[in-house]
Amino acid sequence: MTTSPENGTPLGVLAAAYESTLDCVHCGLCLTACPTYRETGRETSSPRGRIYLMRGVAEGRIPLGETIVEEAALCLGCRACETACPAGVPYGALLEETRAAVADADLRTGIAARIERSALADLVPHPRRLHWAVNLLAGAQRLGLDRLVRPLMPQRLREMHALLPQIPPSSERGRLPAFTPAEGPTRGRVAVFEGCIMPEMFGRVNAATVRVLAASGFDVVVPQGQGCCGALQAHSGDATTARALASRNVAAFDPADVDAIVVNSAGCGAAMREADHVLPGEADDFARKVRDVSEVLAEAGLPRDLGRVEGTVCYDDPCHLIHAQGVSLPPRALLEAIPGLTLVAHDDPGGCCGAAGIYNLTQPEMSARILARKMDALSAVAPDFIASGNPGCLMQLSTGVAVHGLQAEVVHPVELIDRAIAARSAN
Repeated sequence: MTTSPENGTPLGVLAAAYESTLDCVHCGLCLTACPTYRETGRETSSPRGRIYLMRGVAEGRIPLGETIVEEAALCLGCRACETACPAGVPYGALLEETRAAVADADLRTGIAARIERSALADLVPHPRRLHWAVNLLAGAQRLGLDRLVRPLMPQRLREMHALLPQIPPSSERGRLPAFTPAEGPTRGRVAVFEGCIMPEMFGRVNAATVRVLAASGFDVVVPQGQGCCGALQAHSGDATTARALASRNVAAFDPADVDAIVVNSAGCGAAMREADHVLPGEADDFARKVRDVSEVLAEAGLPRDLGRVEGTVCYDDPCHLIHAQGVSLPPRALLEAIPGLTLVAHDDPGGCCGAAGIYNLTQPEMSARILARKMDALSAVAPDFIASGNPGCLMQLSTGVAVHGLQAEVVHPVELIDRAIAARSAN
């Protein structure tokens, strides 16, 4: 039994997280990096404050009640505090354990929580169910039925509906081919992770990823049996489902057969890179092979004689790429290598956009405040393109562009590379 070193008493809820909470030295360097602290100025809404709450719960001084439930939900899980922390506190893992404790105690109530639990457990991890659900939504959007029933929805559902993106045409929602050969001399062999949301909402990005990898000299395989990475489930506190999904993907990929397991979604990449934490001994080789597509392409080098893509582009760092995976320079190097494209900086590239998985659905007010800060920074530069490497970020930034009246096109970096390759071929 774990006990507190201060008084020797047994620890209860969050006992497994207790030792890590002791690593926090309360220096406060995390405060200015935290989006919710920047918006509220409340100590309890900072990483330092939340860690204090976690430690208090573990020691039995603070109840697992309303305050920690609200703060665990209000946190975006962006992990910017990990980048700022000199003590290396694993805040992301602490947050997930706290949310799991909240879920186990059944302390989250209301329609939003029920929809979240049902969607993440019974819909998102099941490709056929998800595909048909997206088909139904696409049909409703096409016929305008969703707009007709919206006035009849409860207020909370109306807010969630307003954030739903337009479903892409069915021609963009196909699965990737099992094998795509390299163009020209072969540099290596990679496996591509398709994901769950990416095929339905960003199939064009998946297709561009395969084309760019093949044009860069890689044989590309897409293993059967893969599926949802489990990141959203872990973030919501459903550790059991997240672990099962991670195990399924570990079984689907053969790390010995490829040079890298390539991911184009930052949230998925972070979860897969850390699969060895939830599946020690089972996922070690798998986790070591996971790479963001920008890393693979930057190391290999893009094809020669790229065509021109005219315009300016702002790159916006996905939180789980820059903070959880430490990848910042490769996407920028790739964008700078495209002829005609000028990379311009804005004042808040590493700040969260407010998407944070499904945070914009569960915490719409705070999400909108954080997005507004991001859009102010982007508006000051007024780029032609805004590039980011995560589906949630792409949807959130697209919403921001529409609401704030920017003229920029929101794209994944591989889409711009794909256009440059196509422009080369057309010349």
